[in-house]
Amino acid sequence: MQEEKQEIQLTLDSGVVEEAAPEETKVVTTEDIKETRLSPQEQKMVDEFAKKIDIMETNTILQYGSTAQNKMADFSENALKSVKTKDLGDIGDMITELIGELKGFEIEEKESGILSFFKKSANKITNLKVKYDKASDNVEKIAAALEDHQVTLMKDIALLDQLYEKNLTNYKELSMYILAGKKKLEDVRNNELATLKAKAQASGLPEDGQALNDLENAINRFEKKLHDLELTRVISIQMAPQIRLVQNNDTMMVEKIQSTLVNTIPLWKSQMVIAMGVSHSQEAIKAQNEVTEMTNRLLKQNADMLKSATIETAKETERGIVDIETLKETNAKLIETLDEVKRIQEEGRTKRAEAQVELRKIETELNQKMTDTRKELAKNA
Repeated sequence: MQEEKQEIQLTLDSGVVEEAAPEETKVVTTEDIKETRLSPQEQKMVDEFAKKIDIMETNTILQYGSTAQNKMADFSENALKSVKTKDLGDIGDMITELIGELKGFEIEEKESGILSFFKKSANKITNLKVKYDKASDNVEKIAAALEDHQVTLMKDIALLDQLYEKNLTNYKELSMYILAGKKKLEDVRNNELATLKAKAQASGLPEDGQALNDLENAINRFEKKLHDLELTRVISIQMAPQIRLVQNNDTMMVEKIQSTLVNTIPLWKSQMVIAMGVSHSQEAIKAQNEVTEMTNRLLKQNADMLKSATIETAKETERGIVDIETLKETNAKLIETLDEVKRIQEEGRTKRAEAQVELRKIETELNQKMTDTRKELAKNA
């Protein structure tokens, strides 16, 4: 939350002069700080404050404008500590890991064939679902980290707004200190210094010369102090655009994170859902193709088998009980058999006729031998 705007106040040591109320501003035409715009109340404060400055007081010169210088240093230190203690987290590795997971949605397929297809498809869908769940969890983690980062940056932007406002206030205070100091120097030079110079020249007394020298030294020290304040004011001028640059960078980062949260991350999720749907569709198409191919192969195989069986059946039905070739062959063999039997029979008759001749011959010879034998026995008897 932005703090209330700080009131400008000018101090000498621990004293505080009146505060300036914000009113319509006007251009102060003092030669060295023409760019400074002061309200009538602020101009009045400068005029009254200039009258209270005693440049002969050592503490006045040492402490002059130091409150304005310290305010910026203290707030910058606190702001730096606040920024340093913030744990923004490193989401770069998470995004890299997520990109790797999104690229790794593909699943290797090693099995083939209709019998392994459905098991393989089921495994692929399961693995893809596991990868989707893991990637989705990481997307949620990244979204949470980005939201935290965005909140931190928005706090930094608010803090930088406070720093910018305090820097403007500090710049105004420094300008008023410088303006009051220069007014005082102008008054001292025109009055006290001129008086002391005239007095020292007129009297020639050492104490008058020392008083003049002391005043000149005080003027010189006060001029150096005002110069330091002018350097601090230049730093304040430079800090304004630096604060806005850092704030602009943070704002651009917040817008980028917002775009990521409302566009990129939902796109990641939708793409993963689409990937799941496409995978299911592809698996369904593959399954249908496998079934169609197998059906076609079965139909072709059955058609070939039916053709062969039908042709064989037709051939068998058209054949007689006995083929004519078989009849011809058996008839020829039968004729051959009959011819052979006839030949064998004729040979048998011939052999038997020859055997009858031989038997009669044998019988004749045997009878003759027996007749001769009886005659021989009869003769010898």
